[in-house]
Amino acid sequence: MVEPDVQAVRALRADFTDAGYSVDRLTELLGPVPMAALGREQVLPAVQSARAAGSEPTALLARLFLLGDILTPAEAEAALPRLGAEQAQRAGLLSADVHGLRGAIDLRPIDTPDGAFYLAADLGEATTGRAVERDHVLGVGGASRTLAELTVRRPVHRALDLGTGSGVQALNIAPFADQVVATDLAARALTFARFNAALNGVELDLREGSMLEPVAGERFDLVVSNPPFVITPRESGLTEYTYRDGGRRGDDLVRDLITGVADVLAPAGIAQLLGNWEVHEGEGPFDRIQQWLADSGLDGWVIQRESADPAEYAETWLRDGGITPDRDRAAWERGYAAWLADFEARGVTAVGFGYVTLHKPNIPDGAASPPQPWHRVEEVTGTLPGAHTGGLWPAVEATLTAKDALVRLTDTELADHALTVSPDVTEERHYRPGSADPEVIVLRQGGGFGRTVRADTALAAVVGTCDGDLTVAQIAAGVAALTGLERDAVLDSVLPDVRGLVTDGLLRLPRR
Repeated sequence: MVEPDVQAVRALRADFTDAGYSVDRLTELLGPVPMAALGREQVLPAVQSARAAGSEPTALLARLFLLGDILTPAEAEAALPRLGAEQAQRAGLLSADVHGLRGAIDLRPIDTPDGAFYLAADLGEATTGRAVERDHVLGVGGASRTLAELTVRRPVHRALDLGTGSGVQALNIAPFADQVVATDLAARALTFARFNAALNGVELDLREGSMLEPVAGERFDLVVSNPPFVITPRESGLTEYTYRDGGRRGDDLVRDLITGVADVLAPAGIAQLLGNWEVHEGEGPFDRIQQWLADSGLDGWVIQRESADPAEYAETWLRDGGITPDRDRAAWERGYAAWLADFEARGVTAVGFGYVTLHKPNIPDGAASPPQPWHRVEEVTGTLPGAHTGGLWPAVEATLTAKDALVRLTDTELADHALTVSPDVTEERHYRPGSADPEVIVLRQGGGFGRTVRADTALAAVVGTCDGDLTVAQIAAGVAALTGLERDAVLDSVLPDVRGLVTDGLLRLPRR
């Protein structure tokens, strides 16, 4: 990849636009089975479909930039009529060999909630058939898509992408940010980010340096980061990849990011990142990261999605680096042993992976600060419905809004609010055969994080009556009359759960 030439980038974009090079067109052209295989990093079915489409422009572009196929010079010219194959080679987009021309980079359309963009990155292992290089610049993977789904999409003045790589997160947040700053330690990654910004007509302020160092003393309304969080043994002889290995020991990089990001957050600012954290012998699964939240001084929310023991972790990242037992048994065993020894030296029994959201509350002048920051640490596994229904970010934003509102409400004040049930909530009742009363009542969230809450009869009755007309106190009085209990007893029973349901988005406070 070379520094972008303005005229070449414009010609390339025009070729993409003329061809209709888009996710929808690729899906239509290649078919569902080849597209599903691509998601598993198997390119052969898609190559066969693209070849079968002949000279169709999107098929030719897919063969060049997505599938690693070889084109004749005539086919390459047909794929890039405005840019031309010769200029594409000078720009570092195509490479030539005795068999013809092939793409020198991965360059594909990406869909987001706010539209589409094109993203250039290095070719992956599935396309090249060999392990990636140390300075590999990653395109879109599962982690980057997850972070994009989590990122709260509300208008902000200044946004920051830490460890931008190819610029995928910076491009994701650009539609709702007045200014986007992006940092990366790798100059080569920033070259890709500049190319991608130019290709998509987006202005990015790109800065070379490690994480927060290039923005010291500045303030941002939104910070996002898919940092190089992989815990890799130092001085082991293993190849360390810029995009994933942070050059620090253990989980120090993630710790320093969580504890240091408050310095660049503006009031009401949000930071969202992915990370790994170690669990040491004798510790609970969240002890370390809870301490990091406390040290940050911010409100914080951690969702653990996975946990791996040291052996599982080593296997995962050895394979990610292209080392497998069948390819190189000796290298596999050396790397495996190095990882296990590194974990043993620090007493690591497990490694967690998940999402971290940090929030700096905006406290009005004269208002009292909360007695202590709001912290929530939990494990959420399985499929998340929100990931398939417009992203997880609305659920994240709703929880942040709810926790700020609830911290200002006493139980009495909360009981005086008329709440409504979110439209995606359903109720399930389970009966034993012949029983008139349910054994189990479950409230189920259809979107967001897909939470399920077990409810007793009183809570189910209160939630079922929350239509925005009656206050919680009024509903509790009705439940008390039906059950023969005191109203205050019903309120004492349900209000802690009501707070939780509001926090999780199953119940909604009235808009002010």
